Amino acid sequence: MLKTLMGQIKQYKRDSIICPIYTALEVLLEILIPFITAAIIDQGIEAGDLQKVILYGVVMLVMAFLSLFCGIQAGKYAASASTGFACNLRDAMFENIQTFSFSNIDKFSTAGLVTRMTTDVTNVQNAYQMIIRIAIRSPLTLICSMFMCFYISPRLSTVFLVALIFLGVVLFYIAGHAMPLFQQVFDKYDGVNASVQENVSGIRVVKAFVREDYEDDKFTKAAEKLYHMFVRAESILAFNNPAMMLVIYGCIIALSWFGAQFIVAGTMTTGELTSLFSYVMSMMMSLMMLSMIFVMLSMSMASGRRIAEVLNEKADMTNPQEPVTEIPDGRIDFDHASFAYQASGSGEDVLHDIDLHIQSGETVGIIGGTGCGKSSLVNLISRLYDVTDGSVKVGGRDVREYDMEALRNQVAVVLQNNVLFSGTILDNLRWGKEDATEEECREVCEQACADEFIQRLPDGYNTWIEQGGTNVSGGQKQRLCIARAMLKKPRVLILDASTSAGDPATAAQIRPAFARHMPGTAKRILSPRISSVQDADRILVLEEGRVNGFDTHENLLKNNAIYREIYEAQMEGGGDFDQPA
Repeated sequence: MLKTLMGQIKQYKRDSIICPIYTALEVLLEILIPFITAAIIDQGIEAGDLQKVILYGVVMLVMAFLSLFCGIQAGKYAASASTGFACNLRDAMFENIQTFSFSNIDKFSTAGLVTRMTTDVTNVQNAYQMIIRIAIRSPLTLICSMFMCFYISPRLSTVFLVALIFLGVVLFYIAGHAMPLFQQVFDKYDGVNASVQENVSGIRVVKAFVREDYEDDKFTKAAEKLYHMFVRAESILAFNNPAMMLVIYGCIIALSWFGAQFIVAGTMTTGELTSLFSYVMSMMMSLMMLSMIFVMLSMSMASGRRIAEVLNEKADMTNPQEPVTEIPDGRIDFDHASFAYQASGSGEDVLHDIDLHIQSGETVGIIGGTGCGKSSLVNLISRLYDVTDGSVKVGGRDVREYDMEALRNQVAVVLQNNVLFSGTILDNLRWGKEDATEEECREVCEQACADEFIQRLPDGYNTWIEQGGTNVSGGQKQRLCIARAMLKKPRVLILDASTSAGDPATAAQIRPAFARHMPGTAKRILSPRISSVQDADRILVLEEGRVNGFDTHENLLKNNAIYREIYEAQMEGGGDFDQPA
């Protein structure tokens, strides 16, 4: 874990080294100030020598200013190194997430990834800042103060050794019991974030069904679980301050008692006792800061492990050593392909021995009941998942032989849950082709029946789309997504129930546009409605992950009982069902 995290310091190594150097200089200068104070008292004030009072006073003032300068510089470099380290961690996680296949993403919840990139990184950032500054300053101050104490009075300094042993035992107990609890705390954070994310993204549904109270109760339960875990963890950490106070006041009382006796006996001067008090306070403050570091490390270790999980996650799917970058045509062949979701499923096959052969330019409709494997089937074409058995070929080659970027550029997918991003309509369309002109965008929008509603918008193609496309209707969003896919001019176009939110007349206009403007492109239309697929060249009927039929609409009506049953049920019920009554 530490090796993974430290690998992200990168360009901030210099700042991470300069900070401890300035911190060490700051400590050394601070340690000498009480020593100079003792000299002022013993050699100046008590001896009545004003010259030495002035001399040592000037020296102490210069040292104080130099210590202040070093402290400012140390703080500046600590802030630069820690915030830069946090920035690199977030960048590295986000970059690695972009390489994940769907099966990798299935291992992490969305809320969990958000927590790792926000709360967890902030915890690690704070801990790192403390490590390169406070974790250097405190031990160094402790050691130097201890050295000066033994130099002044070895016998009196044994009091501090007893205090250190006692405090070490307490801190060991706190760290050992608190760290496992903080690991559980950050797992609970995922639940709170998930509740917020789900509620905000679905707020219209929540209000439409008047479920605000239910959502409040759900969030309260998640927040209370987090509260109880934090109380348990903080209850252990609460031992820290009483232990520190006990050590500090115990040392002061012991020092006052024995120091007074030593002064009376003439074995210690007043100046030495004064400097000894200063060193004791420095030691106690150092111990307090060290205890804070233990607390912060207890929290950050749990966060660090969660960050390292994301950074160490390797993409399940990678390019071959010599990937193919050209796709000759839109032929698709499933050669006895089977598939199972490994990360989030039961491990059982959701597709069984699929053997299909589709020609370039052919339009194929796919129909079947909910959960029959329609979406899983088409996800294999663009290699969003890999088959567990058999193979899938595009253009006569196994999809695992292609460069994934080249493959996905030539296999355009309009997902069932259409996604638009914050930006203008043109920005969203250019996801299909980054350098597309406005004229090209208009052309595909006309083909996808999107131009008519875009022209009615006040800013036309420069209209701003809110995050998730919340300011356009479901049908408009789908038409924009279809236009975006068509802009790629792909070899294969997959429409996963992508016209379901549009009206039948619009859907009827879009389908002929595919044939006119994309004649060499193989089209796959997934739909729960027979009316959306009956004009396809052939229709695939899936049942529980198996091919039940693959023929024309007319032939399936004659020869396939499942297709005929779905057709009759939909014609009687208005065409909105994906299973027979």
